[in-house]
Amino acid sequence: MLSATACTSTKLTSSWKTPDAKLDTNKRMIVVALVPPGDRNLRILMENELANELQKEGINAESSFAKYGPDDTLSKADDEKAALHKFRNEDVDQVLTIAMVDKTKSKGYVPPYPYAPYYRGWYGGMFTPGYYTTNVRYEWDTNLYDLGQKKLIYNAQSETIDPPTAYKQASQFARQIVRDMQRQQLFAKS
Repeated sequence: MLSATACTSTKLTSSWKTPDAKLDTNKRMIVVALVPPGDRNLRILMENELANELQKEGINAESSFAKYGPDDTLSKADDEKAALHKFRNEDVDQVLTIAMVDKTKSKGYVPPYPYAPYYRGWYGGMFTPGYYTTNVRYEWDTNLYDLGQKKLIYNAQSETIDPPTAYKQASQFARQIVRDMQRQQLFAKS
């Protein structure tokens, strides 16, 4: 029996948008990752990667870390309302939040299993040793708010299992979200 979660995967588990939601290239968007303070590097990567993917689609998106620096009041995982309140007084039209909902580690045991190698006419009975694995699972909740309309216009929930690096996780996540926004037809056609 082999561990099925040994490879990296980022997948969207659900998403929706309001019927009238469209992203306008003239509007200014700030991307904010709401993660625990100890995950600052992950915050920077998540914000930058998503802002870059949105810019490829013509959206005027910017990372909150790039704009405001290491303001930890913006990145507290449980304070989305405070982040939105801060931007209502700024020259920002839309806020895209990426909240780390859960980060869990689980240990599993892969038991030994037999195999029979062939050596010059002799089949030997051997076993691979059993071993322990540790899997890390992240759950993300992504919300897009239109500050002018004062409403949530898009939501996506996703999960990442065993990312090899923070950069790989951020990159896969950003591509998944932008791909879903395309599927939901959020990008206004010129």
